[in-house]
Amino acid sequence: SLRGRWQLRSGNGSVSLPAEVPGCVHTALLCRGLIQDPYYRFNDVMYRWISLDNWTYSRTFKTPFDVRKWQKVNLVFEGVDTVAQILLNNVTLGRTDNMFNRYSFDITSVIQEVNFVEVRFLSAVSYAAEQSRCHKAHSIPPACPPPVQKGECHVNFIRKEQCSFSWDWGPSFPTQGIWKDVRIEAYNHYQLIYFSLTPFFVKSAQQWYLEVESIFDVVSSKPIAGLVTVNIPKLQTQQTFSVKLQPGEGSIVLLVNINKSAAVEAWWPNGHGKQTGYNMTTTFMMEAGCQIEKFSKVYFRTVELVQEPIPGSPGLSFYFRINGRPIFIKGSNWVPADSFQDRVTYDTLRLLLKSVADANMNTLRVWGGGIYEQDEFYDICDEIGIMIWQDFMFACALYPTNQNYLDSVRAEVSHQVRRLKSHPSIILWSGNNENEAAIASNWFSIPSPDIGVYIKDYVTLYVKNIREIVLSEDKSRPFVASSPTNGLESVKEGWLSRDPYDTHYGDTHFYDYNSDCWNWTVYPKTRFASEYGFQSWPSFSTIEKVSSPEDWSYTSNFSLHRQHHEGGNIQMLQEIERHFKLPQSPDPVKKFKDMIYLTQVMQAQCIKTETEFYRFSQSEIINGEGHTMGALYWQLNDIWQAPSWASLEYGGKWKLLHYFAQNFFAPLLPVAYEDKGMLHIYGVSDFHEDHKLTLRVVVHAWSSLEPVCTLAKEGVTVKAQSALPIYKESISDLLERCRNCTRKSCIVTFCLVGEDGLQSPTNYYFLSSLKDAVGLEKTQLSASVSEQDDTYIFVLQTTAIAPFVTLDVGSIKGRFSDNGFLMTEKKKVVVFYPWEPTSAEELERSLTLTSLLDVV
Repeated sequence: SLRGRWQLRSGNGSVSLPAEVPGCVHTALLCRGLIQDPYYRFNDVMYRWISLDNWTYSRTFKTPFDVRKWQKVNLVFEGVDTVAQILLNNVTLGRTDNMFNRYSFDITSVIQEVNFVEVRFLSAVSYAAEQSRCHKAHSIPPACPPPVQKGECHVNFIRKEQCSFSWDWGPSFPTQGIWKDVRIEAYNHYQLIYFSLTPFFVKSAQQWYLEVESIFDVVSSKPIAGLVTVNIPKLQTQQTFSVKLQPGEGSIVLLVNINKSAAVEAWWPNGHGKQTGYNMTTTFMMEAGCQIEKFSKVYFRTVELVQEPIPGSPGLSFYFRINGRPIFIKGSNWVPADSFQDRVTYDTLRLLLKSVADANMNTLRVWGGGIYEQDEFYDICDEIGIMIWQDFMFACALYPTNQNYLDSVRAEVSHQVRRLKSHPSIILWSGNNENEAAIASNWFSIPSPDIGVYIKDYVTLYVKNIREIVLSEDKSRPFVASSPTNGLESVKEGWLSRDPYDTHYGDTHFYDYNSDCWNWTVYPKTRFASEYGFQSWPSFSTIEKVSSPEDWSYTSNFSLHRQHHEGGNIQMLQEIERHFKLPQSPDPVKKFKDMIYLTQVMQAQCIKTETEFYRFSQSEIINGEGHTMGALYWQLNDIWQAPSWASLEYGGKWKLLHYFAQNFFAPLLPVAYEDKGMLHIYGVSDFHEDHKLTLRVVVHAWSSLEPVCTLAKEGVTVKAQSALPIYKESISDLLERCRNCTRKSCIVTFCLVGEDGLQSPTNYYFLSSLKDAVGLEKTQLSASVSEQDDTYIFVLQTTAIAPFVTLDVGSIKGRFSDNGFLMTEKKKVVVFYPWEPTSAEELERSLTLTSLLDVV
C-alpha cells in the first residue's frame, strides 16, 4: 500500500507540506493549520485560489520485494481526483481525467529498489474551461451555474463530482487529490481484478442459481488451467469447476446451483423481512501461480421494475417487485456527505444510514450529481436493508460525446458496474438526473433547428454507450435512462418523451414553492415520486460552528451567502406566513432562532402532507391517476451547514422533518385529508397481512387538555400493503357532534390500535391555519432527565395543549425517540439515544424546549 504520508506542493513551489493519502489538498492544508475550516463563514469564496492552482503529490518508497521475481508489477489508483500526470522515477506512466475510474499502470520495467512517484495535478477548473474552449462543434450548456451558487463553470466537461463546482445546496470546492486507495501489486501468471456474484431465481425449477464472475489479468503467454471451488456451507452447496484462463484480460463465469434441499432465506428490504447473507468461499487453484482464496457474503433476492397497463387508467404502472412482492418505496435522496471525501468515514456513513432505517425508510436514491459511493456505503445498505436507486454521475446538464469523452465514460461505467453489481441493495441503474427533462422542457433555450444535435448526443451517451455497457455487464437489474422519465413510454418516443413529468408513466420530480403546501390537491397523483421537497434552516447549534455573532440574523450577509437557491430564504418566509405568525422578537438572536424553528416546522409539515398524499394514493385510480408506489423526498443529508432541503443536518443531527418521517413512513398509519367539506381517513399499511384494528378519533379544543369528544370505530380492517378508506365524516357533522367546536378552536387526532399491542403513530389534522387558532395558550413546558441503561429518559410536562413541541440539546450528538410533536396530554415520555458519551446533567444543561407559542 502507498497510503499514508506524501509530500504536497503548490504549482510554483511556494507552499509545501506533508499530506495524507487518501486525501485532498484542502484537508491537507487544514490539517497543517495553513487554512481555517473551509466551511467557516465565507471561506468557500476566500479559498477559491486552492482549486485554481496546480498541485503535486509525491513520495519515495522502497520496493518491499525482489522485483526480478515477479512477471508483472502494477501501480494501481482506486481513485484520482481528477486530472493528473502520473510519473514513476521521472518516467510518465500515463494521465488521468476521470475521478470515477480505476487506473492501473504497468511499472514492471520502471520500478527500482527505491522509487520516486509523482502525481502532478492540473486545476479541475482550468481543465474544464479548456475542454469547453476546444469543443468547437456546438456549445454544451449550461456554461456556468447561477450566480447565487457562487460556483465554477463548465463542470459538464470534466468527469468529476458535478456538485463540487457548486449546487443549489452546496459550496464550490473543486478538490484535487488521491481520493481513494493507491498500491503496488506484483504477481506471476495471473491476478484477479474483479469478482462478482449475481443470484437468479428460476421459477419453473423453483431453484436459486448464482452466477460467479471473475475477471483476470493473465500474464503468461499461454492459457492457464486449474480448478475453482465454490463453497456455501450454510446452504450445503459446494461445486468445483475446471477452468482455462486465456492470456490477457479475460473473464470466467461460473453457474452455481444452490442445493434444492437447503432453505434459502431471501434478502428483504427494511420493514419487509430479514437481510440474510451467507458466507461463501471461492478458491482458485491454478496449475501455475499461487492459490487465491476469496471470502464473500452472498445475498439472494430478485428485483423487477413493473411497467404494465392499469385497468381504468391510461399509461403504465411503475413499481418495484422484490422477491415477487410489490414494495412501496419509502425514502429520500442521498448527496455526498462532505465536500472532502476523505472526511467521510465508516462511522459517518453508518450514522447517516442508521438514521435512514430508524425513520422507517427502505430506499435511497444515490443522486447523479455526486459520486458513486464507497464500498462501505453499499455494504451497510446490504446489512440494514436499504434499497438503492443508483444514478450514473450526470446531472442537470448536457454533455459532450466526442470519442475521448465516450471512452472515458465507458471505462467508468464498466468499472462501477463491476465494482457494485454484487450488492443486493442496488435495485436500479439510472442513466442521469433530469437530463431528459432538460431537453424536453428546453431548460437551456436551444433554438429548435439545433435541438436534433442534442437529442443525438443524448441517445449516444445514455443509450448507445451507458445502457449498452450496463446491459452487457449486469443482466439482473432494470435500467432507466433518466429520472424523471416516462419509462417504456420514453423508450417508445425515441428515449426522449414529450413530457417526462407525465403522471401516467414512470417517475416525477415535483417542486412548488408558491402554492399552499398544506393543500394536497397541488401535488401530482403520480406513479412514483422520486424527488419533491421544501427547504429549511439547520439548527442553531449547527450554524453556530461556522458563523460569528454578527451572522445570526435571517437577513445577514452570511444568511444570504449560505442560501444557494435563488429566493430561497424568501420562499421559506412565504410558506411559513400562510399558516404561522412570523417572529417579532426585539432580541435579534432570539428572532433568528425562532425563524430557524419555524422553517423546520414548515418543512416538516409540508413534506408530511405531500408524502401522506403519495402513500394514500397507492391503491386507487382517480381520473386516470394514482397507483403511486414510491415517495423519495429531496433530500436526505447535507454536504455543509446551510439552508437546504435536507432532513439530516451536516454532522447527522435530525431536523424536525426526519422525526416526522419516522411517523409518515411508519408501517401502519392512518392518514386524513379533506375534500369538499368531508374528512377522509385512510388506513395505510406496509404489513404483509391484514389487521383488524380499532380507529380512535379524538377531537381536542386548543384551550383544554381534556378531549372534547372521542370516537372509537372497532373492527376496522386495514388491508395488507395497501391504502384504503376506513372513515369519513363531514367536518360540519364532526363539529356539531363535538359541541363547542369550530374549525379554529379544535383539532382532530387519530390512531389505529390492535389487540396485540400493535399501534400506529397518533396522526392529526388541522382544521385551520395555526395563526388563526383560537384558545391556544402559552404553556409552561418542563422536563426532567434520568439515565436508563444506554439511553436517557426525558419526562415532559405541559400545562396546556402544545403544538410542535421540540427538544434540542445543542451539539450533543444523538437523537430523540420523537420530536416536534403535538402534546395533548399533561405528560409525555421521550427517550434520547446518545451517539457519544454524555450525562443527565449535561443533557439537562443543554436542553431547550420550544413549542409554537414560544415564538413571539
